[in-house]
Amino acid sequence: MIGKLPNKSTSALNKKTILLISKNPSMFKTITADNGTEIHQYTEIGKKQKVKFYFANPFHSWERGSNENLNGLIRQYLPKTSSMEDITQQQCDAIAEKLNTRPRKRFGYKTPEEMYYGI
Repeated sequence: MIGKLPNKSTSALNKKTILLISKNPSMFKTITADNGTEIHQYTEIGKKQKVKFYFANPFHSWERGSNENLNGLIRQYLPKTSSMEDITQQQCDAIAEKLNTRPRKRFGYKTPEEMYYGI
């Protein structure tokens, strides 16, 4: 799931995260986050959705390796130089669909979707 935020505020991040988790709560047990200011009110998400938060050490992106890899894959569709202002949630959903049906070496060339559904 990729969620489009209306702005960079903590409340916008919390609302979108809670919404995305509520669509499939059994999929979320933990969230590993970086230490950005937008995640400072993470306890609100944890209380409402019963997920546990873990945090990487500052400037240790390797502690979130698969997340950083996914960010790189998303950047193939949304380069850093592009504006996110005009991106819609439907476009985010289409990117997520492409990435979830793309085979990954780390999964023995199965897709994330196949791994999730045990196919």
